Amino acid sequence: MSIIRHDKLVRDRIPDVIAKGGNTCSTRTLTDAEYIAALDAKMAEELAEYHADGSAEELADLLEVMMAAAAARGHNFAEVESIRQRKAAQRGGFAQRIWLESVTTPD
Repeated sequence: MSIIRHDKLVRDRIPDVIAKGGNTCSTRTLTDAEYIAALDAKMAEELAEYHADGSAEELADLLEVMMAAAAARGHNFAEVESIRQRKAAQRGGFAQRIWLESVTTPD
């Protein structure tokens, strides 16, 4: 028997997947503060995975964590989307691929 430590936030059905594979796992429910910290760590993990392969699958994982993070902080995703739309209307999106090289200010 071997025990592999993971110590990370996982999707809700992962313990069932592990059990169906014939293994057992140890889990616990995080406190609110632990959950938010774990979501932040998970977001960094998913972003690194997206950077590594750029797939739609990794973008979907990142979006899932973002939605959970919004809910954990008392926001719903519709609110976040509304803010995104407002900012896009005021400041634009990223479709034009504009790279800001410098800004010159008068002396």
